[in-house]
Amino acid sequence: MVDDSTKKSLSGIPLLKTKAGPRDKDLWVQRLKEEYQGLIQYVQNNKSADNDWFRLESNKEGTRWFGKCWYIHNLLKYEFDVEFDIPVTYPTTAPEIALPELDGKTAKMFRGGKICLSDHFKPLWARNVPRFGIAHAMALGLSWKIFTSQNNESFISVTELILFQLGPWLAVEIPDLIEKGIVSYKEKSEG
Repeated sequence: MVDDSTKKSLSGIPLLKTKAGPRDKDLWVQRLKEEYQGLIQYVQNNKSADNDWFRLESNKEGTRWFGKCWYIHNLLKYEFDVEFDIPVTYPTTAPEIALPELDGKTAKMFRGGKICLSDHFKPLWARNVPRFGIAHAMALGLSWKIFTSQNNESFISVTELILFQLGPWLAVEIPDLIEKGIVSYKEKSEG
């Protein structure tokens, strides 16, 4: 069941319209504009709600994305690199988000630090093409369960996907990895 807070977060992220991938040249440029608009809105919404947890940027073509995500635990900020490539069949195929430095540290991750997406996530993504985007992938890729109702009806976009994929995954996995001593806090050096 989706709580009111989640519904409010989702309703604040614009749905995407253009069904185009990297091979679609001019249409891909339009899709990228929509992706950036969704990401910007999502980040602004997160900052307004004091829930800022990631930064992303892309290469010039918009096919490789990278940045940082973080999780606050016991007043300490744990920061991780995040990266993914846009599949050539995007948006039909969702991106696989990776946290490379966590590779091999949890069972809920594939080789290369890719976040494990269940068989439930893929149909959810497929039902929402082309409305889902990168932000949706970040959101849903890490925790699709939070954003589906009991009968698996969905209402999320890619921008929302990013938000609900990675965010909830971090909230579940990072505290567990910290408690087990697998992830430790790294003091930042000022320079």
